[in-house]
Amino acid sequence: MENNNSKPHAILFALPFQGHVTPSIHLAMKLALNGFTITFVNTEYIHHQITKSSQPDSSTGVDNGDGGADNNIFAKARDSGLDIRFTTITDGFPLDFNRSLNQLQIMQRNVVGFPAHVDELVGNLVKSDPSISCLIADTFCTWTSQIAQKYKIVNISFWTQPALVFNLYYHMELLNTNGYFASHGNLKGTIDYIPGVKAIEPKDLPSFLQENEKKTLEYLDKVFKEVKNADFIICNTIQELESDTIFVLREKLPIFAISTLVHSPLGFAKSAIPTSMRTELDCSQWLNTKPQGSVLYVSFGSTLPSKKSDIEEIAHGLVLSGVNFIWVLRHDALSFEEPYVLPNEIQDEIKDKGLVVTWVNQIEVLSHPSIGGFLTHCGWNSIIESLHFSGVPLLCFHLRGDQTTNRKLVVDDWRVGLNLCDRKPLTRLEVAEKIKRLMNTKSEGDELREQVIKVRQTVGNALAKCGSCEKNLDQFVADVKVKIGERSI
Repeated sequence: MENNNSKPHAILFALPFQGHVTPSIHLAMKLALNGFTITFVNTEYIHHQITKSSQPDSSTGVDNGDGGADNNIFAKARDSGLDIRFTTITDGFPLDFNRSLNQLQIMQRNVVGFPAHVDELVGNLVKSDPSISCLIADTFCTWTSQIAQKYKIVNISFWTQPALVFNLYYHMELLNTNGYFASHGNLKGTIDYIPGVKAIEPKDLPSFLQENEKKTLEYLDKVFKEVKNADFIICNTIQELESDTIFVLREKLPIFAISTLVHSPLGFAKSAIPTSMRTELDCSQWLNTKPQGSVLYVSFGSTLPSKKSDIEEIAHGLVLSGVNFIWVLRHDALSFEEPYVLPNEIQDEIKDKGLVVTWVNQIEVLSHPSIGGFLTHCGWNSIIESLHFSGVPLLCFHLRGDQTTNRKLVVDDWRVGLNLCDRKPLTRLEVAEKIKRLMNTKSEGDELREQVIKVRQTVGNALAKCGSCEKNLDQFVADVKVKIGERSI
């Protein structure tokens, strides 16, 4: 490893899921803007999907053959002077393998098999470029310390979810010693023994802890034993929104709250750096015809499926509410096996008020002045993007994973949203009533907006020049340079 403290050079690996790839690309941009050289690594499949989706003719569904590794998604960043290099790596499966139907196999491959490909790639990169000094990988990668130690480079873990979720996983042993897992997730009563968490109900834990599935818990245990070996941890959050949790974690770990949201010199909403694995449809013309704050944006993320009954009750509820809406409804919203479209009778009901599309540039939509609310699955990227770019109240319909805990942050802690469903099953009447409350500029809807304005200001201040994100990033860069210097001795 070459001693070059002035310009750290990091190899950055993203976990191969949209919700992890997007912040990883944004992190690459942010670090490059702050003096890093980045060699970004996507799997061949993820790269193929991004390049295919970003082609001008991608809406036709025709693969024009330009999805190869030579098609550098960071080309325009490099043209602007940022030193971001790019390469791909096999995930061990052919391009036509259905990864959506076999997500468990993909995760298992990430633990067994994939590390050998990583080892080979990192070895070749370090050999060809001795300036490489850091390895940055998603926290859910369990091979980072082994690879970093082998090549004597700095080990940096990137956590793409809120610090609260990290903290809960990190303290799984406390849940175990207090009988939570022995109760098979049925333990009643408030959990008040996790450092940095004043109190949390069992229903608000990440769903992977609630489900209490042995293999999942073993994997999480491996992940959070591995993260203790990291030299540094970047947490994609806003320090002021999770100050108690960050404070406690920093007593134990070298963790930095650095949101990956960045206003690059290339622009952000219409970024020249493609991140989406799906073709983004332009809805601006439709949005331009709607009054300010009158449209409800509806999106349930990029990956997780919903129940058919819930989707159709939501559709009827949207109609009953009488509000304008734009709904991102993926073809695989219910199943990865068969494409889904709303029944014709529902489509007829909504056509006067709503626009249903398969995918959009979310930041572009959220930034439009016609948007007045966001019905969301509570994905972390969606929450932070909404708070920063839109500043509208959220209607929460969490699905799985960290989303159950994210809902708590939005509704209970920050008070910038409502629950879509207070009881089960979900009904169209409750959906309509909650949408009306959210979009109402009087009474509760207005109170929500006042609180959102406050939280949005907090986020804006954190992301501004000399804000907490910049200060934390500056400290991170300085500490990394010191660590590189120590490794080179």
